Amino acid sequence: MTHILDNPIWWALNGESRQLGQGTDQLKYFFPEVSPFAALNAHTPENFSSLFEVFKEDQFVVLFSPKSDLDPSPWTIVDKIPGLQMVFEGQLPQEVQAADIVELGEQHVARMLALTQIAPPGPFSQRTIEFGGYNGIFSGEDLVAMAGERLRAGTYTEISAVCTHPDYAGRGFARRLIMHKVKQITAAGRVPYLHVKSENTIAADLYQRMGFVIRSEMNFYILKR
Repeated sequence: MTHILDNPIWWALNGESRQLGQGTDQLKYFFPEVSPFAALNAHTPENFSSLFEVFKEDQFVVLFSPKSDLDPSPWTIVDKIPGLQMVFEGQLPQEVQAADIVELGEQHVARMLALTQIAPPGPFSQRTIEFGGYNGIFSGEDLVAMAGERLRAGTYTEISAVCTHPDYAGRGFARRLIMHKVKQITAAGRVPYLHVKSENTIAADLYQRMGFVIRSEMNFYILKR
């Protein structure tokens, strides 16, 4: 049986994030200003062709798949980024220093976008904040670190957009924000998970020390129409 986290974009678009995208019973995708992510209920030639017809020439989409040999024809694979999918199975921290952690809202979008330009955490657009659950740490008026929630698949909630301004690296901001999210997600009766590039061994090791375990390989396919 296929695990729900093998196709988290699909289940997010069929669940709590359905209002952020559109599609059919075979294919779904987020509005571009929210996310470039798309998903199919099955990776068949017919479904890839149907998705191809939805988009215009030169448009891009991003698909997740544990398969390393995906054939998305007639799409062109611009890049395939090998990654890991990790699920939290550790012990919850007794306390997380959270006095300086701020809930981020629409009024912070410009600062969030500015931070993601300096320390890119992955796709982040004008309406990405609508996934909800974003928190950050400020230095004066400047947002210097943040983390949020993205793909809610079944009982699982993805921690995403983890980034820290280079000038503030090494202060433990990312770790505190992630554990803050872990506590919030588990308090809601859900299971935290996240994705990391395979080449980012420093981050993967950190996540493992925090209580995340590798569930699966997960490839991030960037496709062009």
